[in-house]
Amino acid sequence: MLFFRSEDHVRAWCAERNVPPRPLVSLPQLWGLSTTWYGTRLAAEARRPRPTEMRSIFAGLGLEGDFWDPTADAFE
Repeated sequence: MLFFRSEDHVRAWCAERNVPPRPLVSLPQLWGLSTTWYGTRLAAEARRPRPTEMRSIFAGLGLEGDFWDPTADAFE
């Protein structure tokens, strides 16, 4: 995971390295994802979310597209 100051910095970093940009996540989205994903990890009955639950978590945070679909075969 890399942190950048702005989308312009992301585009410049990718261009310098000839790397295609991937979907971006804001800090509030990252915080929401981490607290949702790991919020119950210390419970004895904790388990990894199922693919349908993952899609719901991602969509609730505004993370959409094949990159965020755990059943997709391609990242676009």
